[in-house]
Amino acid sequence: MARILVVDDEDTIRRMLRVALEMEGHEVVDASEGQEALQLHRTTPVDLVITDILMPETNGLQVILALRRETPQLKVIAMSGGGRFILLEALQAAETLGAFATLGKPFDIDALLDTVNRALAA
Repeated sequence: MARILVVDDEDTIRRMLRVALEMEGHEVVDASEGQEALQLHRTTPVDLVITDILMPETNGLQVILALRRETPQLKVIAMSGGGRFILLEALQAAETLGAFATLGKPFDIDALLDTVNRALAA
């Protein structure tokens, strides 16, 4: 299957995504912040990135921008759980920067897996 990078500053989200994606047969690597994610992708490229947007230090929008510059064809799924106004602005910004899809937290795991499958097939 695919090698997927999960980026989120919340351990529970990273663990949940890892379990769900590995159950689907994917290899998962994860990072707790943006710079770590970019370094991981540079040393061992991935097929798909799922990133939180609101993170301390290097946020998900910065990650998307860097990935689009370095690997334009790489698909990125952005997610955010900020307040309603922040959520809408953050997800719209992610789409503008080239995210394949966006999801608001909390999200349905089946919806996430469907989005992952669509991204990998595109």
